[in-house]
Amino acid sequence: MAGQLPVFAVPQLPAESAITLDGPEGRHAATVRRLRPGEQLLLSDGRGGMARCQVVSAAKDSLQLEVADTWQVEQPALRVRLAQALIKGDRGELAVELATEAGVDSVLPWRAARCVAKWDDGPRGAKALARWRNTAFQAAKQARRAWVPEVAEPVTTKQLAEEVRRADAALVLHESTDVPLASAELPDSGDLLLVVGPEGGVSEEELDVLAGAGAQVVRLGPTVLRASTAAAVALGALGVLTDRWAVGGRSEAAVNAD
Repeated sequence: MAGQLPVFAVPQLPAESAITLDGPEGRHAATVRRLRPGEQLLLSDGRGGMARCQVVSAAKDSLQLEVADTWQVEQPALRVRLAQALIKGDRGELAVELATEAGVDSVLPWRAARCVAKWDDGPRGAKALARWRNTAFQAAKQARRAWVPEVAEPVTTKQLAEEVRRADAALVLHESTDVPLASAELPDSGDLLLVVGPEGGVSEEELDVLAGAGAQVVRLGPTVLRASTAAAVALGALGVLTDRWAVGGRSEAAVNAD
């Protein structure tokens, strides 16, 4: 199955039947994965485009490939955008990694009131944002995803409320409510905004602002999850409650190798 083939990122899919995979991806394929002539791999442009290729020849840090097949993977009808509150240390990157593997479509870093992590508008904030973006990129490759989730610029609570108003539906995970996620009103298509607070929780003032903008406050279950894992668990639940995990057609990770 081609879904078991390794995935390598390219800026754009090849227009011709032959391509050279070089740079960091070519070096990884040739030196680390040690792919050799006759073996196959997948190329992804991160925007839904996929190509199945066969290795023709291998150099020290590049591969010559022959393109066997190309296709476009469509985004799900219901797209989940994650508003993830900033988390101190590598737990923020863990949240992005797990959410990407669970299928999130985009990530919106949120400067919540109780965030310990503070991303300034200078070099330190830019470096932190770059780490989240690289984490999404690497996790998408690991999960063999055709789409790399966009990680946007961080927003304030006021800006997040505007995103809630623009979304087709919005969910705020919070332990104070008895309303389960399974009871939420979910659209069949469009944008669903999922809001996850920091380790200190979403404040009552923030809940009021987001609920006033139209968000539904729900909880996942009887336990309280960490800020780094809540989104991934919620995405798993949404995969079952909606058609996001419906099997059919040409998927990102399972394609017959002709």
